[in-house]
Amino acid sequence: MSEAPLWSPSPGRAARTLLARFLERAGKRDFAELHRWSVEESASFWNLVWDFCEVRGSKGGTTLAAPERMPGARWFPEARLNFAENLLRQDGAGEALVFWGEDRVRRRLTHAQLRALVAHLAQELAAAGVGKGDRVAGYLPNLPESIAAMLATASLGAIWSSCSPDFGVQGVLDRFGQIAPKALFCADRYLYGGKEFELAEKNAAILEQLPSVRKCFQVDYAQGFGETPGATPALAFEPVAFDDPLYILYSSGTTGAPKCIVHGAGGTLLQHLKEHRLHSDVQAGDRLFYFTTLGWMMWNWLASGLASGAALLLYDGSPFVGRGRILFDFADAERMTHLGTSAKYVDAIAKVGLEPRRTHRLERLRALFSTGSPLAPEGFEYVYQSIKSDLCLSSISGGTDIVSCFVLGNPIGPVWRGEIQAKGLGMAVEVFDEAGRPCAGRKGELVCTRPFPSMPVGFWNDPDGARYRAAYFERFPGVWCHGDWCEETAHGGIIIYGRSDAVLNPGGVRIGTAEIYRQVEQLEEVVESLVIGQDWEGDVRVVLFVKLKEGVLLDDALAARIKQRIRANTTPRHVPAKIVEVADIPRTRSGKIVELAVRDVVHGRPVKNAEALANPEALELFRDRAELAN
Repeated sequence: MSEAPLWSPSPGRAARTLLARFLERAGKRDFAELHRWSVEESASFWNLVWDFCEVRGSKGGTTLAAPERMPGARWFPEARLNFAENLLRQDGAGEALVFWGEDRVRRRLTHAQLRALVAHLAQELAAAGVGKGDRVAGYLPNLPESIAAMLATASLGAIWSSCSPDFGVQGVLDRFGQIAPKALFCADRYLYGGKEFELAEKNAAILEQLPSVRKCFQVDYAQGFGETPGATPALAFEPVAFDDPLYILYSSGTTGAPKCIVHGAGGTLLQHLKEHRLHSDVQAGDRLFYFTTLGWMMWNWLASGLASGAALLLYDGSPFVGRGRILFDFADAERMTHLGTSAKYVDAIAKVGLEPRRTHRLERLRALFSTGSPLAPEGFEYVYQSIKSDLCLSSISGGTDIVSCFVLGNPIGPVWRGEIQAKGLGMAVEVFDEAGRPCAGRKGELVCTRPFPSMPVGFWNDPDGARYRAAYFERFPGVWCHGDWCEETAHGGIIIYGRSDAVLNPGGVRIGTAEIYRQVEQLEEVVESLVIGQDWEGDVRVVLFVKLKEGVLLDDALAARIKQRIRANTTPRHVPAKIVEVADIPRTRSGKIVELAVRDVVHGRPVKNAEALANPEALELFRDRAELAN
């Protein structure tokens, strides 16, 4: 670790944050003291979050019932609120949504226009019989109408679920087919890499196999719904309980049918308000962006930015339009204050030598978020050297399971090279060894030892909760085990080394995959890599697959350089026994590489749901590799 932080906020900047105001309200001196209190007195903390963020609704007299139960604790059991009402706080001519479809389509909605659209859609959904507890599905690009459709659904107390249009028909049916939606939103087309992809055939095939759908709404990609005839109906908000379902999200589905994870209205709202205002310093008038699709939970996270008074900047398409500059063009043109992307995107633009600090102003940009996979220490350095030096770089990590984060940013604290800044407030995050004992300063499992509001309500079609408990509480009873292999640092930060179920185990030594990726992907010849542990002669050997730059071949000299770099910067145990060149790396639709699916293919086991992958054909590159037999 470096001896000095890469960035620290000036005293004036720190004092202007919402977190500084919250510290004062809580009567705490610093972040560390605030975090301890937020965990030890969690009911008091979340009660203050409700008041500080001025949640619209009735809170009731009880903050936390059955706090000793996990799962089973109940937050704000007497509360009544509506998620959409809390996101539609503003009205008038200020911008609510700004949309870019690559460099070809641009549209805007004011707060007044958004409210009117939500009112019309809610009226049509209600006329189709949609009410509290019913499901509404969106098979949509990242359009303004996607946000409006979700808000209209939530205003009725109904449940929203979505997939992005790059999903194939079977992938959509694997998800929506489990939840029987009463209404479906879809688009006529979408853009990617300068090409238009028509959706009429896929939409028809999906509708044909979803008999539960009573009404289908189609959005024109360039025009939206067009002019809405007639007067705008009154916008009403159905009050729901804190734990009433709001969203159904899906696990990646690469090991079987996707799990349908149900999230509650109150827990999602309160957790997102905390993360936006306290951890990300999203203030009224800010302009919040995250590069995401409707198939990733970061879309749900982005949408909640409306509740903090931010305008949402929506982008649909490839981030590499204009030689990778399009997101920074967007940032300059639309006065972006918060830019969210993936660690893989940061690595990709670093590889091609992009230097936005030389080509763009980025005047209002004050925070950059990175998630999807661990951001390498070199990625931290690249951000400060080549994007902007005065920036709070918040590497964040959580997931679909909690529709939020366990570890994330701290706008009043320093950024250290390679470290996620802080544990989430109100989140009792610890690192456990294999025996379930805290092991601060050593690598272990990321766990959460106390209840928090955004725990899932449950899984759909899991009436006794058995699948839910097995997913998170089987490893350490009464403790949420998230499945990340990580380490707590001396600065109170976290380093994540990859998924613990993909951890390599040669000779009984556990190695996080990110430790190897960090070394390999610094080589200019390597575009991307994937590593697995292969069962071999009674042990496990490390096998590394590399995707190389066009025109580069994996010869003995390059293989030796790769091994030498890994050995010099990690340990001999990290050095792969085999290095194999492949033309592509398989990934989920949210961009995460799938080590487990590749491991299954290499071992001759079936991959249960290749439809969940963005590029399932890439799996075939790993099948029957002769060079793995020796």
